[in-house]
Amino acid sequence: MMKPGSRKRLASSPAPSAPVTLPPPGFVADREEAAALVERLLQYEFNKRSLLEEALTHQFFSSGGAASYQRLQFIGDAALGLAFSNFLYLTNPTVGPGALSTLRAANISTEKLARVAVRHDLYPLLRRNCPRLDLLVGQFIQSVKQELGDDLGTTPYGGTVFKAPKVLADIVEAIAAAVYVDCNFNLEKLWKVTRFLFEPIVTAETIDEQPVFTLHELCQKHGKDIKFKTWQKGGTTVVNVFVGGALVGMGSSEQMVIAKLNATRDALSKLLGGGNQQVLTIGVGHGSEVEVGELRECKQKLIEQCSRKHWPKPIFKLEKEEGPAHDRTFVYSVQVETQGGIWVTLSDNMSRVKDAENSGVQKVLEHLLKL
Repeated sequence: MMKPGSRKRLASSPAPSAPVTLPPPGFVADREEAAALVERLLQYEFNKRSLLEEALTHQFFSSGGAASYQRLQFIGDAALGLAFSNFLYLTNPTVGPGALSTLRAANISTEKLARVAVRHDLYPLLRRNCPRLDLLVGQFIQSVKQELGDDLGTTPYGGTVFKAPKVLADIVEAIAAAVYVDCNFNLEKLWKVTRFLFEPIVTAETIDEQPVFTLHELCQKHGKDIKFKTWQKGGTTVVNVFVGGALVGMGSSEQMVIAKLNATRDALSKLLGGGNQQVLTIGVGHGSEVEVGELRECKQKLIEQCSRKHWPKPIFKLEKEEGPAHDRTFVYSVQVETQGGIWVTLSDNMSRVKDAENSGVQKVLEHLLKL
């Protein structure tokens, strides 16, 4: 169901653009080498290497009825949850159960564990036979590596709008389970062997509202208002941050609090060191050069979104101009061709062309995030 102001037409024109080429995630064919890489990473020698081979086999891989990681992932999910529960309980004696639950969720979320897999290059060790999975994982790996202002070694959970493929988190959980089973379900041993993988561990000091407080303080200093807009996209929460009416930050996560923090960090990085610095010092809507930067930022986000989906570039068009010269208004359209057809979203009636185009771009971004 489309919003008022949007209409859908049958796909008929512009020709699809060439697909974006991504480097393949790679594969370690020598299984002895793959197992040795994990043992060196963990500094742990398995008594039953068959557990490790099981942990590194996807369910879509079919070769002689080899067992997949699904059973290990099941126990790994529970074991890591308990290990983090113990750690957080012991290291946060004054923190209540609600905050402890949030901390645990942040540390074992799909986003966090997927980044563990990317940081330690675990996906190439997985036996699999699914090109579609390789594509999704490859896109996520590229997006993580391109996150502006973040270091892969210190990003606990990212701000990319790409949803983390669950397979990456599954690999981490399955490897942890292999250690857990191999050491006869010794939780203390499991934590000792695997804790370093999850660094930096999200703590009460790093997950609190400090980024949000910093953003509010920064904008208050410059007399700018802040608005957070939230949508659900499947099982993912997407948050957009608007400062002075300009879209300056985006973030997503399965956890709402983390999505907001991701979006806030994205906004801060751009306001303090990116292309949106002037939003703080020059008023929006007063004919200043900052509007060009804001419009370019919104357009770039839309173009990147289309590129990731392998859609043609969006088309921007002035649809309507009416009223006397002293009170003229404009309506812009933004056309995006998706797999399901061509979506055309109309802007609000605005007093200037740039404002109309910006309104149309922001509307189509919001709409696409809800699809």
